[in-house]
Amino acid sequence: MAEKLYTIPVNEAFEENCECPICSMYKKLEDDSISFMMGAAYMEDDIRMATDEKGFCRPHLKMLMQEKNRLGLALILKTHLDRQKKDALKYRDKAVKGKALLKKPEECELAKWAREASARCYICDRIEVMFPRYVDTVVLLYKKDAEFREKYKNCKGFCQEHFGMLISKGQEHMSGDELNTFVQLTLQLYTDNIQRLADDLEWFTDKFDYRYKDAPWKNSRDAIERGATKTNGIL
Repeated sequence: MAEKLYTIPVNEAFEENCECPICSMYKKLEDDSISFMMGAAYMEDDIRMATDEKGFCRPHLKMLMQEKNRLGLALILKTHLDRQKKDALKYRDKAVKGKALLKKPEECELAKWAREASARCYICDRIEVMFPRYVDTVVLLYKKDAEFREKYKNCKGFCQEHFGMLISKGQEHMSGDELNTFVQLTLQLYTDNIQRLADDLEWFTDKFDYRYKDAPWKNSRDAIERGATKTNGIL
């Protein structure tokens, strides 16, 4: 299969020596989105309108703050705060006064606006447009590309979330024996590599026993970090 827009990052992720290539794909999308935001994009009217409305979640705002474009971020935050103030003042006369004691008060419109606004993030939304297409591409490459299928078979498995996502995507694009083979392989990759990591973590803990003080660390030095990736997708 000729490499196209989505196949290139998928192939690159499965060529990495990592605990979850799907996590790697997500991280690449996230890093690219941060770079995009802190490039010239923040000066484009349509982008700025979107960031003014949505703002950023805590993790992505922290990532933006770590970039070098402090002026760009100041401009983004200034107009976003202006939008927040404007939207909040629309509810000035709609706040619900306290209800009688012992009765559960209904959430007033102002509180609902604040809760929903704080849950929005421009970066998250941008990633969620692209990321499902990447996972679809994994399954489609597995179906059509023998070379990629070998990469898939030889990867180090997946984190729990993305393991489930791959099974679901497999059900969307496959059926019968093809689906059964894919599910069995993906399950085998998942469980075999969990066992590999569990063994590494066990040896890591054994190294704190004085009897093994002078024994080699083998592959256990970074077992906690890799175990975190396998469990919760933390790269």
